[in-house]
Amino acid sequence: MKIFLFKRVFLILGIISFVFLLSIFCKQTVFVTSYLNPIYQGNPDKKKVAFLCNVYWGEDILPEMLKIFEREKVKVSFFIGGIWAKKNPDILKMLYNAGHEIGNHGYLHKHPDRLSIKENEEEILKTEKIIEELTGYKTRLYTPPYGERGENVLRAAANLNYKTILWSIDTIDWQKPAPDTIIYRVIPNITNGAIILIHPMPQTLQALPELIKIIKRKGYQIVTVGEILE
Repeated sequence: MKIFLFKRVFLILGIISFVFLLSIFCKQTVFVTSYLNPIYQGNPDKKKVAFLCNVYWGEDILPEMLKIFEREKVKVSFFIGGIWAKKNPDILKMLYNAGHEIGNHGYLHKHPDRLSIKENEEEILKTEKIIEELTGYKTRLYTPPYGERGENVLRAAANLNYKTILWSIDTIDWQKPAPDTIIYRVIPNITNGAIILIHPMPQTLQALPELIKIIKRKGYQIVTVGEILE
């Protein structure tokens, strides 16, 4: 009888230990997987959207963009190219000091799918260093140039503990469409957690005031990419 009880207790303890270890493994697996999978959209349960602005040009546009965002009381996420930051330190500091989120957009806007894991890591780290030296902020979110998301790209970002951010709505504003076209590309596709890709283009600058107003009228809050992931 005692032997039977001992075996039973031993079996129960073994099952508990297995479940505990399995839970730890699963948590770690989910964590790693979340870094390897690109993020296209934020929290679908919250009525929030985010503007993701990729920056490799637009020195003349960005100060005017900031005025609009300040007037409308919204914060956005600027994903910065390293070479651009190096050439335009004062504008980068202006974006950061205005309270906007700063992300990493690689150094030279190379095609990341054509690079090795190590080369992708170098692109990210080089930009990270420049941004940190200029602002004191260490980037943790990465948007790959051209939206390329091959294995080497995702693995490099994950190795450096970066989340790879893409988007759910593309304004395609780099093709210089009319401001009304930019608005039309966004509004019918707005959903909870939408990430809206823009660039510092003259047409985008013209579209932003009306676009922000319509988004707000629809009951959405405009936040940073980091906040929309919460």
